[in-house]
Amino acid sequence: MSKKSQPEQWLHWLFQAAFHRSPVQQEPLLRLLFACSVFLVLAAPAIINFPGSKLLAETAVSQDLEAASFFQQGVTRYNRQDLQGAEYAFRQAVRRDPNLGAAWNYLGNIFMQQNRLDVALQEYTEAIKANPNFSEAYYNLGLVLHRQGEKDAAIIAYRQSLVIDSTRVAALYNLGLALYEQGQFEDAIAAYQKAITLDSSNANAYFNLAIALQQQGQIEPAIASYRQALQLDPKNATAYNNMANLLAIHGQAAEAISVYRQAIRLNPKNASAYYNLGVTLYNQGDIKKASRVLNRAHNEYLQQGNIEQAEKIEQLMQQIAQKSEQQQPLASQTATTSNLVQKLKRQTPNQPETPANSGDVPVSVEFQSTSTSPGQ
Repeated sequence: MSKKSQPEQWLHWLFQAAFHRSPVQQEPLLRLLFACSVFLVLAAPAIINFPGSKLLAETAVSQDLEAASFFQQGVTRYNRQDLQGAEYAFRQAVRRDPNLGAAWNYLGNIFMQQNRLDVALQEYTEAIKANPNFSEAYYNLGLVLHRQGEKDAAIIAYRQSLVIDSTRVAALYNLGLALYEQGQFEDAIAAYQKAITLDSSNANAYFNLAIALQQQGQIEPAIASYRQALQLDPKNATAYNNMANLLAIHGQAAEAISVYRQAIRLNPKNASAYYNLGVTLYNQGDIKKASRVLNRAHNEYLQQGNIEQAEKIEQLMQQIAQKSEQQQPLASQTATTSNLVQKLKRQTPNQPETPANSGDVPVSVEFQSTSTSPGQ
């Protein structure tokens, strides 16, 4: 018999778990099982943040006093980052009481931090078997599947987490990320908007929302969302560059130029911002400044090893040189540069995964600059 893939194993575990539960407990598992059988597909890998647990020792009730004691020891050691000691304590706890879903969830977190995704997936599945209404376990299961590239399965797990707890902001954020990665931009927008409604201080949610709106051609709302992101995180050079692109396309060239320069101040090696600024200056008829800025973009791209983009800039600069005496761009050149502006690199959501929980939760911010990752 061939070895089961990770998605097949997960479905197999869910199937077994569902038929060892009462009818009330079976419902969420069977719903998830059915959904997975229809929608589970393979996708490119993604890197997202580590999970955590906000559960306190006293929230995990066990009739077995020894199991409860080991669970409390595990939480204490976990919070101290003594992962080996925490694993031992949680193992002892579930050995005495297999229905301690919180202990299984912590075990999943431990292996997630060690990037042992196959084992983490099994532990979170056990947590769901023990407690089919465990929102956090579904969320963390979604993180594992997301990291394994199983984006559709991750979407299902995030959604099940939200069915149980609709206020879980991190699930909404990562749901939006996974939906964006699957090209489901409208649904991604809705998820980010809900996340923002629950937590209006999340700069990354505004940033990713702006990118999704941009993909849908909703220019003015995207600009507004970038402004909100920058109010919360004024050091996001990518957001400045993206917003300036939209301002230029929207005919607000003067502000676009100012915003591009802010992006460059934050990141003096930002070749894309130099290029975009040069194109905008050229379209405004400021050929001398455009030439200087495009030359800087050319040099930055060469240093990055992006020969193709450097050569495109060389061609553009040659055309500018031929027209420099006329002090005005030809209509054909304007059309060319306009197309270039519209095709400027779109940053995809990035980043920072929001932490699974605040407080003692270890967080890994691994998405930098826009999605596919939304962002790379």
